[in-house]
Amino acid sequence: MNLQVQQFTLRDGAKLSLHPVTPADEEFLLSVYASTRAAELAQAEWQPGQREAFLKWQFEMQHQQYEARFPAAEYKLIDIDNHPAGRVWVGENETEIRLLDIALLPEFQNRGVGTLLLRELIDEARRSQKPLRHMVFMLNSDAHRFYERLGFKMIEDLGAYRHMEFKSEPPAVAGGPSQNRLR
Repeated sequence: MNLQVQQFTLRDGAKLSLHPVTPADEEFLLSVYASTRAAELAQAEWQPGQREAFLKWQFEMQHQQYEARFPAAEYKLIDIDNHPAGRVWVGENETEIRLLDIALLPEFQNRGVGTLLLRELIDEARRSQKPLRHMVFMLNSDAHRFYERLGFKMIEDLGAYRHMEFKSEPPAVAGGPSQNRLR
């Protein structure tokens, strides 16, 4: 994984850059998290300040869980044309690359950002010969279709979440098809 600033061009010509998250980004990152929970949290009535406190607590708990499971995870801010647009958090260990979270503010969605970033992770998974895994909220059918289009398969249904995986096929062996694998 790469901690340096990375730059890409989107299909509409916009410039996308990724850079490591800093403490100064926390308020923005919380707003991105809040945007991902807006529809869900709109179903309940909240006392003044209660919703914001709940979101901050959930955001902090999520981050602590990721840190505990993937202490060397990379946390990157997504900028589009020099405007903060979202976040992508990726962990890796000896056996897998884990897309911990990817989220974009609504005004930056459906522009190819997710596809571009996932294809970069898929390429990394192929190079490292590790599966790329991600948990998808069960009620997010758009996300399921998105990951399936990119070649992810559901490997476990955990009730509220589905564990999905992209697994590269091993390279073909010269001399014909062979089912001999090292793993």
